[in-house]
Amino acid sequence: MKIGILQTGHAPEMVLGELGDYDTMFARLLDGHGFTFRTWNVVDQDYPNTPSDADGWLITGSKHGAYEDHPWIPPLETFIRDIYTDGRPLVGVCFGHQIIAQALGGTVEKFKGGWAVGRTRYEMEGAPLDLNAWHQDQVVTLPPEARVIGSNDFCANAALLYGNRAYSIQPHPEFTSRMVEQLIKHRGQGVVPDDLLAEAEARLAAPTSGDTIARRIAEFFKQER
Repeated sequence: MKIGILQTGHAPEMVLGELGDYDTMFARLLDGHGFTFRTWNVVDQDYPNTPSDADGWLITGSKHGAYEDHPWIPPLETFIRDIYTDGRPLVGVCFGHQIIAQALGGTVEKFKGGWAVGRTRYEMEGAPLDLNAWHQDQVVTLPPEARVIGSNDFCANAALLYGNRAYSIQPHPEFTSRMVEQLIKHRGQGVVPDDLLAEAEARLAAPTSGDTIARRIAEFFKQER
């Protein structure tokens, strides 16, 4: 099964040699599930031609906000709606989660409650899962066809399911503790409050359940439609 990765941002330069770009992180996360991958760097205005260019689609995270004025965002929203109409499975993570919601009629805002960073506990489809987070923006109004399947007290709409057409989550199953450590050092300083960074750093050694979400994503891509 060919998965088209719509890359909406690039990993910090200092991690590229060690961890790869965001598309590489997702290919590593989903390794062993029988997928092949092709990346389109939509952040650089590189777009697929049609939804039929892949069997399923995955939208990555980004440092950008879904509500920001960038020339690549409106065409991406149009392509999301085209995928949704076509019926091929669509998965979004962090920014991907947000831009799918926005494209399909929801609202994304910079959350007044602040940031979630590092290992964070969520209730995902009835089970507690610890996953790495790195976000301030949130989906605050749901699209008409979205159903909440994951949340916590800080992020009410942390995972959404749109029937068998789209599945999206706010946290980052593809982020290892090493990636979070690098974000703390190179993207968090002066942006995220120091106490949150210190708490996230203290939790770096604790395990997370990215593999559980990887299986969920794989099952979603492969389910009968």
